Amino acid sequence: MSTSRDDSPIARQCPACSADSGEPVLAGPDGRCSSCGQPLVINADHVEKNLGQVVGVSDRGLRHQRNEDAFHIAVVPTDAGQVAVAIISDGVSSAPRPDEASLMAVRTGMKLLAEGVQRGEDPAAASNTAVQAAARALTALVGPDGAPAATYVSAVVTREQITVCWLGDSRAYWLAAAALTPSGPNDTLDINAGSRRITRDDSLAEEIVAAGLASMDEAMASPQAHVITRWLGADLPDPQAHVERFTPSGAGVLLICSDGLWNYRPEAAELADMVMPAALTRPLDAAADLVKFAVDSGGLDNITAVLIPFPPVDQGGQPTRVDQSEYPTRVD
Repeated sequence: MSTSRDDSPIARQCPACSADSGEPVLAGPDGRCSSCGQPLVINADHVEKNLGQVVGVSDRGLRHQRNEDAFHIAVVPTDAGQVAVAIISDGVSSAPRPDEASLMAVRTGMKLLAEGVQRGEDPAAASNTAVQAAARALTALVGPDGAPAATYVSAVVTREQITVCWLGDSRAYWLAAAALTPSGPNDTLDINAGSRRITRDDSLAEEIVAAGLASMDEAMASPQAHVITRWLGADLPDPQAHVERFTPSGAGVLLICSDGLWNYRPEAAELADMVMPAALTRPLDAAADLVKFAVDSGGLDNITAVLIPFPPVDQGGQPTRVDQSEYPTRVD
């Protein structure tokens, strides 16, 4: 996979050093100015990205001073047709530099994931390679202030199958175009025909529920509900990511999102009611509606939603399209 130098994340210039030197001074692979060492932080208060086959929207919300979520999307041509790839990461606010952590996770993960898919690797293997690379990248961010950390969820959507990989409490949902209804009293239901949550949170809330100590509503009411038990970061070496793959039996959309959205609407069927069937033909509008809903509901956290319609529409063998646009650069 190739990208032009102008589109590369490392081509961002440091405004201060570039002005002083009269020549462009670029960020290094760690996102910091190669001259002064300042992080070239992305202005990500509200972002909308549309690659047709995959879209994403992210917003700072109403309570946070910055957006600590990040996402990356791509459409990759393969011998089997166009493949949509996406990653969301939510920086852990209690750890240092959460915005840097999430951005590093999605950048590192996307490079490996998109390249692996383009080479024809098994999506599950490519997903594992990508998340482990993201884990190593965040380990390298450790500093005197501690170890940055982040959640991670990725998706690979082909014409035949959906593959999801995750750590933490960012989620993936399958939102079916048609409601799950049996046609007769003795029919066996195909759960892939109905909306459902694909991921299981790595969180204390999920562990409490799994142990039978509380209902999900009771567990989510706990102050420790969002304490995660797996993440990317130097303080959890060699994290073991989850991988799930499935083949939907009908049309729908894959939603991956941060907890800033699902906190307000955790059930798959309710999310499907909000966006279907419009998400099949107007996915960017549907993603924007989900984010607006979360903001209007209180916006207590950063919010990110990525939608990938299924089955994908092959767009005629266009060259690889990886979202590398980033956002206007500023120095904090």
